[in-house]
Amino acid sequence: MASTKFDKLKMPVILESYKNYPNFSVLLGVGTVYLAYYLLKVVKKPELACSKIFGDFLRAHCPALCQQYWPTWWCFEGKTQTLIRSLMKSYPEMTYQKQFLYLADGGHVALDWLHNDKNSKYQKANRPTVVILPGLTGSSHESYVRHLAQQTLTLGYRCVVFNYRGFGGAELKTARTYCAANTEDLFEVIQSIKNQIPDAPLLAIGVSLGGLILTNFLAKHQGNEGLLAAMTVSAPWNVFESSKTLEGTVNSLVFNRHLTENLKNTVRRYEHMFKDSDKFDLNKVYESKTIRQFDDSFTSLQFGYHGYKDYYDDACIHNKIQYINIPLLCLNAADDPFSPEHAIPLEEARQSKCVAIVQTSHGGHIGFLEGFFPRHTSFMDRVFAEYAFCHVRKH
Repeated sequence: MASTKFDKLKMPVILESYKNYPNFSVLLGVGTVYLAYYLLKVVKKPELACSKIFGDFLRAHCPALCQQYWPTWWCFEGKTQTLIRSLMKSYPEMTYQKQFLYLADGGHVALDWLHNDKNSKYQKANRPTVVILPGLTGSSHESYVRHLAQQTLTLGYRCVVFNYRGFGGAELKTARTYCAANTEDLFEVIQSIKNQIPDAPLLAIGVSLGGLILTNFLAKHQGNEGLLAAMTVSAPWNVFESSKTLEGTVNSLVFNRHLTENLKNTVRRYEHMFKDSDKFDLNKVYESKTIRQFDDSFTSLQFGYHGYKDYYDDACIHNKIQYINIPLLCLNAADDPFSPEHAIPLEEARQSKCVAIVQTSHGGHIGFLEGFFPRHTSFMDRVFAEYAFCHVRKH
């Protein structure tokens, strides 16, 4: 009886509140719709495309792949995730030991090591080691690289960040940088690491451009990879389609121009290495407004291609899945502004014995943020740690 009286008293109060505070009712309605959309359309289990045997193995050893991914509720859209990651992610403190590796053509690269010798889980000789390949203009100082490195240290592993030519404190020694299709530097890096620690299991993870280089390496060096397993994050599978997406109005303003400027700044920094070359017209390089234009006037010519089409055709990895002979886990988001969903080769992965593609509905490009204040561990970090651990344990 008391409850009935309370309900009779409460209903007029609620109705009166709606009348007196109409903005509150609008806000409540919008919030309800937003919450419903988030729960019904955003929060989902990742799609896992691979063979049954590989899928069973991953589901048994990587719990994150079997659970719903809850993107940060206030920034779940792809472009937003991509931007917020670069603005908010923390930078774990890392004290790298730098090694300059001199290459066959006279160039050199910087390898940043985290030996993790204070961790007693493994002995120095057989401590599992992870090679990290950064993105387009990235290095060992990027937040996402440091978070991946932090995961390797927590597992008791050793970490090596492969900084591309001209980055990580390694000044250019020759008139050559790097590209998505060329794997010669990575081959020399892995051979050097194997020579230094021959008894240590070796894994690799490539992020964005690093994923392109790593996948091309695996496809070209079948049986001579020197790796136990590999993983990619936000790799653009079809470079032509990625270029089209990045040249859309919003993506061009937010991402493409900024990255193109970074690429041009690298050329400006080392202009003395390129100004006398008959391969390039530096004025045309500096006029580039998009990554495609930069690749057409600089990157492609540097590596002997006849323009960007020739280069992109060689750099694409969507048609190379069948050449991969070691376990490769590829994490992509369906809303990645750099790698459109329609270009992700899910069906090809289902026919492969070694390649598994994990596709989340949201996550952006190298985002995969979760939690209310997404500064620390992300979904991609968790997947990487579980994947690396299960292969080392299996080994």
